Amino acid sequence: MDKYTLKVAGLERELKICPVNEKLDIAAFIMFSDVELTVKTAQELIKKCPECDVIITAESKGIPLAYEMARQLGVPYVVARKSVKLYMTDTICVEVKSITTEAVQKLYLDGEKAQLLKGKRVLIVDDVISTGESLNALVKLTESADGNIVGQAAVLAEGDAADREDLIFLEKLPLFFK
Repeated sequence: MDKYTLKVAGLERELKICPVNEKLDIAAFIMFSDVELTVKTAQELIKKCPECDVIITAESKGIPLAYEMARQLGVPYVVARKSVKLYMTDTICVEVKSITTEAVQKLYLDGEKAQLLKGKRVLIVDDVISTGESLNALVKLTESADGNIVGQAAVLAEGDAADREDLIFLEKLPLFFK
């Protein structure tokens, strides 16, 4: 299997190259289980981000980063869920189409968690920004909850996302066209 060598936050990782379709492959960046990578990328990303009162991310790959950034900053974090859980009430819902998921998904924000965002400085965080669809969904959720977005941050910006001026990121991640 082909691999891509990523250098980020003073660390080096070998990422598997995975097919998206017959014309495109991506390097799979997975923070799950990699505590060293999560801690160091959170430290480096915090240095580039504006002050915030709360962090929001989408379930699931952004959760370790959002947690670690929130822990280091001493602020709460909120997770936009992919399904409504029994304990969730007054949910806010938006649709999202991600490059790594075949079907259109929905992201839900619990009404109680939405109150954590209301009137607060909100930092949107994810592991990788590619098409920006997940990011757009988080923007819509935050705006629906009357949160004030102060920044949009990710460890990696993939493909054209690296050219966006509204993103804070540590490294570029190339796309692999066949």
